[in-house]
Amino acid sequence: MANINVPEVQITNDPFAAVRIPEYRNLMIGRFTFVMAMRMITTVVGWWIYQLTKDPLAIGLIGLSEVIPALSLALYSGHRVDIKDKRKLILQGISGYFMAALVLFSLSTETVQEFLHTRHITWFIYGVFFFTGMLRSFVGPCFTAMIATIVPKNLLQNATTWNQGMWLSASVTGHAVGGFLIALVGISNTLIVICGLISLSLIFLFQLKPKPPLVLHGAEKATWESIKEGLAFVFQTKALLAAMALDMFAVLFGGAVAMIPVFASDILKVGPKGFGWLNAATDIGAIIIVVILTLWPMKKAQGKKMLLAVAGFGTCIILFGLSKWFWLSFAVLVVAGILDGISVVVRGTVIQLLTPDHMRGRVSSVSGMFVLSSNELGQFESGVMSRLLGVIPSVIVGGCMTVAVVITTWFKAPSLRKFEY
Repeated sequence: MANINVPEVQITNDPFAAVRIPEYRNLMIGRFTFVMAMRMITTVVGWWIYQLTKDPLAIGLIGLSEVIPALSLALYSGHRVDIKDKRKLILQGISGYFMAALVLFSLSTETVQEFLHTRHITWFIYGVFFFTGMLRSFVGPCFTAMIATIVPKNLLQNATTWNQGMWLSASVTGHAVGGFLIALVGISNTLIVICGLISLSLIFLFQLKPKPPLVLHGAEKATWESIKEGLAFVFQTKALLAAMALDMFAVLFGGAVAMIPVFASDILKVGPKGFGWLNAATDIGAIIIVVILTLWPMKKAQGKKMLLAVAGFGTCIILFGLSKWFWLSFAVLVVAGILDGISVVVRGTVIQLLTPDHMRGRVSSVSGMFVLSSNELGQFESGVMSRLLGVIPSVIVGGCMTVAVVITTWFKAPSLRKFEY
């Protein structure tokens, strides 16, 4: 396994080892409520903007609005995370998200809707997501980098699995609850609930201890020198780079989830409740597999299993595009989530095990660039392809491209295929 130096640590067999640490529990609960709120915003705005415009491209433009600032600031934000107090950055960033949610709420009220044209409301929504894209470039790396400052190295695999499990649990809850609340209480009241969840997240995260930089001399480095150091590490660590690239291209082309509002509204015709279930399906599958992997971790050939799982994910996306029945569509998305969950856990563990402590912010930011490229640019790509090819053909083509990416990675990145921990 060339270019791989996995630290020799005694991995715990206690599946609850990391969550026995009080500060780690506060971090996870704070992240859970925050991610749940973010997933609810994604669900609400995806449904809302499609009802306003009836244009799949409008959904894609949400992702583009967020990814432009997030990608532009990603490298700089990683440098800042490594030289600043991570707790302070997280609290500032999530406070900004709270303000963004308040703006969305005001845009959803009858008073504002009577005053503003639909086109203006749509552009204001894009503006809010541009702002949250800037915040996301700092908040995401902070969460990832803080794990290693709280738990000892022998618990990193366990902590990473719990972290992914909490993230996925929050995602499934946020997607499902968001869809149900749209149907039950409307968009405005759902946004009020979201503001409450963000406030709750701040309460738990406020209890964390200050997290100053682990290596003080890092602050003395020039910004660009620090950024180049982080980039060089990622590109020199072949397994790490391959894991990030695989995730980026697979999700970029397999972003069928972005078009779920169109499938729920116009193809499957299941309304906001069915939309909530379809939105939650992949996360339901992912949390199932994360629970399994927490109790019974993979012991060998994790890299090979990751590649096979992503290939299966692409196949499920193809089946989703072909399906005309709600429950079949829901089932293949659940399976897709199970397979994606395997990929997420392996990739997260690769990053935690191969990254030096003093570079976690920068490496997390580079990873965030790949994730942003896959999710938000994937959302935009899905919108553009849906406009050009039609919704169903674009989803099928995307699934085929995902499988093609896995085949290419299998032969071009043997370090990832052979990776074990």
